[in-house]
Amino acid sequence: MSSRNRVFSGLVWTFSQQFGNLLIGFVVSLVLARILLPEEFGLIAMVVVLASFAEVLVDSGMTQSLIRSENLDKEDYSTVFYFNVLVSIILYLLFFLLAPLISSFYDEKSLIAITRVYCIVFIINAFSSVQQTRLTRRMDFKIQALISIPAKVVGGIIGIMLAYLGFGVWSLVWSYVSFSVVNTIQIWYYSKWIPSKIFNFTKLKKHLYFGYRLTISGVINKLFNNVYLIVIGKFFNPTVLGFYTRAETVNQLAVSSISGALNKVTFPYFAKIQNDRVKLKKVYKDLMKMVVFIVSPILIFAGVLAEPLFIVLFTEKWLPAVPFFQILCLTGILHPIHAYNLNILKVKGRSDLYLKIAIFKKILIVIGIIIGIQFGIYGLLYAQVILSFLFLLINGYYTKIFIDYGPLEQFKDISIFIFIAIIGGAVIYYLDSSFFKMRHNIFRLITGSFIGVIVYIALTLKFQNSTLKQLKAILKRSKF
Repeated sequence: MSSRNRVFSGLVWTFSQQFGNLLIGFVVSLVLARILLPEEFGLIAMVVVLASFAEVLVDSGMTQSLIRSENLDKEDYSTVFYFNVLVSIILYLLFFLLAPLISSFYDEKSLIAITRVYCIVFIINAFSSVQQTRLTRRMDFKIQALISIPAKVVGGIIGIMLAYLGFGVWSLVWSYVSFSVVNTIQIWYYSKWIPSKIFNFTKLKKHLYFGYRLTISGVINKLFNNVYLIVIGKFFNPTVLGFYTRAETVNQLAVSSISGALNKVTFPYFAKIQNDRVKLKKVYKDLMKMVVFIVSPILIFAGVLAEPLFIVLFTEKWLPAVPFFQILCLTGILHPIHAYNLNILKVKGRSDLYLKIAIFKKILIVIGIIIGIQFGIYGLLYAQVILSFLFLLINGYYTKIFIDYGPLEQFKDISIFIFIAIIGGAVIYYLDSSFFKMRHNIFRLITGSFIGVIVYIALTLKFQNSTLKQLKAILKRSKF
């Protein structure tokens, strides 16, 4: 299979993995949302957001170094493997000891036990990170999809069973832990690789040199990507945090599946063509347009139909999350583009710039939070929208330098799809509020979505038919 077909085949399988995981997680969460209370989702969010920092530290950016490096041998893989396991054990012990402080920070006593059990996933996941990296280097995304989806199903089933038995927030904890166990076991089975009894300090130094700046920026990114969860959990209450996480989960169903898959597949592919500036720009531009073509109507239509959507999926007790979700949809459209732009810096080996950008953007986030929180929860949400557009300019600035594709040209290419999606959303809103408001919520969802898709495709055929033709051609020649 050619490199071009391989990357698009990889995209399809990675989209399947990302979207499959999110869809399964969403369905499981949907069932759990009908059983558990919003505050219980808020409690687990408080732990998950803090534990996510440890996941970055465990890796230390070294699996990214393995992906971009050439001429690797068993010493490289084994050294990184043992280092990751050692760091994961140290971090688990640290979180075990800090659990009372975490509980005190949020003023929730139950978080002590929850933290100490949940953080076992640090060690479990460390045992499979290198094996998964080897699959990524080979661009074997089919196997990864076939591994993660069954693990997600098992974890989901365990969570639902425990919720029905009355375990409350612990059903969420054991769902996460069981997923990690099943996922790691399968990766060991399918990867056919076990570490050798080798630890090379020279190899460790080489990969740490590339990875430590990515690790620092990764920790900073985690902190500020989740800073709203931390702030809401600290200054509001678990119920408000539960509503926010529910809105974010629905928003990320489309966004994370695409941006995560894109980031995972394009990094190794871009690394192979990093010295061909013309080709890199062309592939970059084509993929970005296709992503926005898919994401923008999904988020805009979902935002317009948010009220019947939440009632049908989660029942009326989750209606306070609707305005949260509608605002977050505005930020979701640009989310894949941010990750896409930053990948250029990594493939060019400029982790120093990656770190500098991360620091600068986080300063802006702090300013946004300080200003936004003065206006309550909605001030924080609208601050995210404003910052998302600023980040497009910042991330795209260096893309302009490296491949001559800056933020203005990027926005010009994607704005047509956003504009068409907005027109489709306006049509849905008018018809729903004028004729369908009193009908059954399922009818409103189906009818509104159908009308929106028809309008969107019709306008795309008229104004941007080339993207549809290109997408059709890519899917046709990709061999899965």
